[in-house]
Amino acid sequence: MIHGKAGVITLSDGSKTSFLGSTNESKSGWQLNYELLWEDSSPDAVAWVQEEFDSLWGSPYAMPLAQFVIQDLERLSKRSVTRSVKEWAEDREEKAAPDAAPVLIETPVYRKEAGLWEHQKYFVKLVFDAHSGSRGRARFVLADQVGLGKTLQLAMSALLIALTGQRPILVICPKTLTWQWQGEMRDLLDMPCAIWNGRQWVDERGIQHPALGPEGIRKCPRRVGIVSSGLITHGSESAEHLLGLHYDCVILDEAHHARRHNLGENRDGEMPDPNNLLRFMYQLAEKTRSLLLATATPVQLRPVEAWDLLDVLSRGNDSVLGNMFSRWRSASEALGLVMGRSNLPEDDNSIWEWVRNPLPPKQEHHDFEILRRRLEIPDEISVVPGDAVIRLRSPDRDRLKRLFPRFIRENNPFIRSIVRRTREQLENQIDPETSEPLLQPIRVTLLGEEERDAILLPPYLREAYELAEDFCQKLGERMRGSGFMKTLLLRRMGSSMHAGLTTARKMLESWTAIELEEEDEEQLFGGDEVGNATADLSKNLTSEERGLLERFVVALEANQERDPKYERVRELLSDSGWLRFGCIVFSQYRDSIQWLSEQLTEELPDEPIALYSGPNTSGIMHGGRWKPKSREALKQMVMGGQLRLMLGTDAASEGLNLQRLARLINLDLPWNPTRLEQRKGRIQRIGQIHDTVEIYNMRYKDSVEDSVYDLLSSRLQNIYALFGQIPDVLEDVWIAVALGQKGTTS
Repeated sequence: MIHGKAGVITLSDGSKTSFLGSTNESKSGWQLNYELLWEDSSPDAVAWVQEEFDSLWGSPYAMPLAQFVIQDLERLSKRSVTRSVKEWAEDREEKAAPDAAPVLIETPVYRKEAGLWEHQKYFVKLVFDAHSGSRGRARFVLADQVGLGKTLQLAMSALLIALTGQRPILVICPKTLTWQWQGEMRDLLDMPCAIWNGRQWVDERGIQHPALGPEGIRKCPRRVGIVSSGLITHGSESAEHLLGLHYDCVILDEAHHARRHNLGENRDGEMPDPNNLLRFMYQLAEKTRSLLLATATPVQLRPVEAWDLLDVLSRGNDSVLGNMFSRWRSASEALGLVMGRSNLPEDDNSIWEWVRNPLPPKQEHHDFEILRRRLEIPDEISVVPGDAVIRLRSPDRDRLKRLFPRFIRENNPFIRSIVRRTREQLENQIDPETSEPLLQPIRVTLLGEEERDAILLPPYLREAYELAEDFCQKLGERMRGSGFMKTLLLRRMGSSMHAGLTTARKMLESWTAIELEEEDEEQLFGGDEVGNATADLSKNLTSEERGLLERFVVALEANQERDPKYERVRELLSDSGWLRFGCIVFSQYRDSIQWLSEQLTEELPDEPIALYSGPNTSGIMHGGRWKPKSREALKQMVMGGQLRLMLGTDAASEGLNLQRLARLINLDLPWNPTRLEQRKGRIQRIGQIHDTVEIYNMRYKDSVEDSVYDLLSSRLQNIYALFGQIPDVLEDVWIAVALGQKGTTS
């Protein structure tokens, strides 16, 4: 293939030269292609090239250049060379951030990928401007809906902060996400970083850096270190050493795991009783200049959880919730006001107390600019003295009254510090420059929602399920607290009959084995709470409870029919063609996906089936043979198109990118319903190659899940749009139904 390039160059002294051809400075250019570049400054050559150019330029078939090309040529003509990071960092106006573009444009995400989406650019700029601005700190919760690229936004912010600072950057995330964080930093940003694997640091090239004991965590070989939040949750000694350092920026991913124990109705006014991770973040917040918390579900059970995240951001920083005397420091008062449960105050003094501590910066609205100018309060000061109100003139006091309702709606600390964008919002918002949506729409079709879709249990399974219900009710009458333990059998029974049978057998032997096997305890209860919740429970069954369990086991062992959930999965994969689109099947329990893989491999002997669960229990089932594989290897095989079918526990529902798959089956419905949003986000995310994804929710007819589905149907049909904003304690509803307390759910 030959494609010519020619041109005339006019030099500064007026002389001209012409050229023909080009060279590509690439591997293919140097090794595979024949490259030619010819120059001739003779008048004849210059005239000939000019004549050819004029002929083409004036041709009736010529098309006008696109405006984008003209703008890009103008941009290229004005480029300047920045010779060092120091020169770039110092080239800025006072109290303003350096121009981020020269850094971003050189990263692989721009050189090899599509770059950042508009909502991602907004957050990166917001963080970098705040970090480099008059207050010198960025404190935000990034609460974008699952699948909108939170990791890249956070990593890009960290890159810019690292280039302008000297102190370390710390990323804390669940263990399952540590390698993904390192991979995105390396592959998308060319960003050196290292992971602490519990014994030593491992850098982006896989080189291990031996450490002498837990204190070795303090000596990261890179500016950016990534550690597992499990170290903190389980009280590791190495985690304590992290508190001995000071940081330019700390990032906590999946921040909803930092929670208070004392959640409940009418308990918002109590001092938080923090779990290990929340307590650790209280301390770490005072050791860092900027702090970014990331979670798609800032509210899992109650709105006070969002306030708790702001409380973390506010440690050592008055710009978030004000100082210790601020009205915003009272969670119950603050939530009552912003959620409309309390009437807005009308007297000047009360209004002033809510607005002044902290007072928003001038750029948030013209009214705040005027108030700051009148009181001569610069932006770097967050808290205005209470008696400053006497210096406000009458028109300014009227302004204060007028702005207050808008302040509560649009400028309160929750709105200012929590950045949340939903997929629906971005899909419907039009970019004025391109006239295209800010995000390409990916539609979700929900199946299994109708009453007729609930899976009927054959008589023997119906009998077994009723025995399980009787057992849980008897256990509930005897035990106090821990609805989790009292409903354990029904939880697993709702996943698959096999999981229920396995659980019952272990209960008859030893409950300890069941607790150790529970893979999602840390996710559901924040890690350290589980041991506390179960430590006081008697694990000795009464004769009546044991009798019910034994009858339950006999009922299941005496019948060898397949669980009807299997037949529904098989129909979707084979008869409905879901396998062709790529499918992930989620369950809360490894027992269920192990059972399902053994059934499916008989039906699909030529299909490799991935099981994604714990670090030592993941692998591939192929033709009835099991081969262990690391979770990272499974991710790469899915992204490379080598796997079409994955069965995963909820270990796969956070941070795993599966946009090559377009179908999802929920084998069970999590009793903590935020899991549905996290599961869905594995396939409805940036980079999904299909315009529509389909999700099937399974439940047994007349089971606990079915009862709650009926009671909460209107909410569950909209759960994907509302998640993170549902104030109800939905998990309590599941437990109430499981224990037969149906009257409490109406």
